[in-house]
Amino acid sequence: MAAAVTTQVTGSLHSFDISTGVDGPGTRFVAFLAGCPLRCLYCHSPDTQYRRYGRPTAVNDLLTEIRRYERFLKVAHGGVTVSGGEPLQQPAFTREVLRGCKEMGLHTALDTSGLLGDRADDALLDATDLVLLDIKSGDPATYRTVTRTGRLTPTVRFAHRLADRGTPIWVRFVLVPGLTDDPRNVDAVASIAAGLPTVERVEVLPFHRLGAQKYAALGLPFPLEGTPPPDEALLRRVRGQFHDHGLTAY
Repeated sequence: MAAAVTTQVTGSLHSFDISTGVDGPGTRFVAFLAGCPLRCLYCHSPDTQYRRYGRPTAVNDLLTEIRRYERFLKVAHGGVTVSGGEPLQQPAFTREVLRGCKEMGLHTALDTSGLLGDRADDALLDATDLVLLDIKSGDPATYRTVTRTGRLTPTVRFAHRLADRGTPIWVRFVLVPGLTDDPRNVDAVASIAAGLPTVERVEVLPFHRLGAQKYAALGLPFPLEGTPPPDEALLRRVRGQFHDHGLTAY
């Protein structure tokens, strides 16, 4: 019998939303946790970078909110995704939320950069049906430029741990003209993904400026102010590079 969920664990919750088709399969309850060690140049949610931007929330309180949508999520072939920020900055809270959702019979997904993958214990991963793994770049120097504070190696190590466990992975890669679009960088990401037998798909996410107003509201400059979104030709080229490695790319 599974151990009872430790409902007294408290985390910092920024917000939650209901989404379809962008945070895992089906319609999903997405919990956005506050706090992230990365400072990605293209981050569209700077308001989730610090834990102080969230509100203290007990596991039981969040599970109570999720139960309101339980029947709907099951009918919609969806589930619950724990996102951020970076949920593995709060591993105990993330673990107990995922375990509680599994006890409801809901499909669970973890949206993470993998930088803090070593903090995910086996109990957390046992309660995770799918990992949405954000591979920022395949070239270590580009990864550092993009994230400003991160390193590629922990993400790759975590990815192989997931694959060894048989955990399904959806790789996410944000395509930014002039930043992540170099063919060698894309090929490096594709090579990492192709070496993971449990990768089901790669999602090529075009850079957008929808978070610019959040930077303004926080009194922060938008780091990529003059950067345009990728055009269709660039998107086709990058998706083609992933296809050339035998991957399914969207």
